[in-house]
Amino acid sequence: MTANNNQPVQNRYDIVYFFDITDGNPNGDPDAGNLPRLDPETGQGIVTDVCLKRKIRNHVGLVHEEQPPYEIYVKERAVLNAQHERAYKALDLKFEKRKMPKDEKKAREITAWMCANFFDIRTFGAVMSTDVNCGQVRGAVQFGFARSIDSIVSAEHAVTRCAVTTQAEADKQQGDNRTMGRKFTIPYGLYRVHAYVNPHLAEQTGFSAGDLELFKTALDQMFEHDKSAARANMRPCKCIAFKHESKLGTARADQLFARVDAQLKPELAEQKRPPRRFDDYQVSIVESDLPAGITVEHWI
Repeated sequence: MTANNNQPVQNRYDIVYFFDITDGNPNGDPDAGNLPRLDPETGQGIVTDVCLKRKIRNHVGLVHEEQPPYEIYVKERAVLNAQHERAYKALDLKFEKRKMPKDEKKAREITAWMCANFFDIRTFGAVMSTDVNCGQVRGAVQFGFARSIDSIVSAEHAVTRCAVTTQAEADKQQGDNRTMGRKFTIPYGLYRVHAYVNPHLAEQTGFSAGDLELFKTALDQMFEHDKSAARANMRPCKCIAFKHESKLGTARADQLFARVDAQLKPELAEQKRPPRRFDDYQVSIVESDLPAGITVEHWI
């Protein structure tokens, strides 16, 4: 990694990211029997920011094998207090329950150590004010919720398993060990999500130009490492980034996002045929008359 790649990101980015899924469930709702999440008023599908960040974390963890400075803070079986204790030990400090050191410089060093070692802390932020207090961090990269372009229809599928869990169930079945289950999919959905890179927060967390390149790669490849029966056909489709020359930016994000539109192709709309692939849509980007200091980058 070059010295330049180690420098905090200097530019603000406002990002439009499209991904789709075919015959799968992109983000089940545990409060609704794992049905695909949706807006009940419009019927549009929803994918949470937490779901997308999980996939990015998993990708980075695999690529860098959980080695500093690319360790992952929020992961399966992680004990957060134990992670925090590492910072105190590394800096040769003692901790008091739920308290940061009174010395502000030492308190900042603890939080900085966590940012330096964990990719997802400096990228997405973290609340680390547990029993072993390491402070709070607001990350340089933020996601909204993803929403499908059109309404989705959830299909319910009955599935069978030729095995039972207990001997009592086997005795009750009298030789037929089949058990029934349910799974839910949508035939197709194209989702759009907005993301933001804040250079002011990048300076505070150490989110670097190299981290940004890794983030771009994750957006392109993270679904490759997340395959399952429910997400076998999930993929990135397009990513447009509006880059600002200045840290403060020269245009509002919503004004830039309005330049990106995704619509069903006219022939499908006329025939009222539902979309079943990304090619059924036309994505347009107005790149003329951009505000001063704005350039468009096509990451995917």
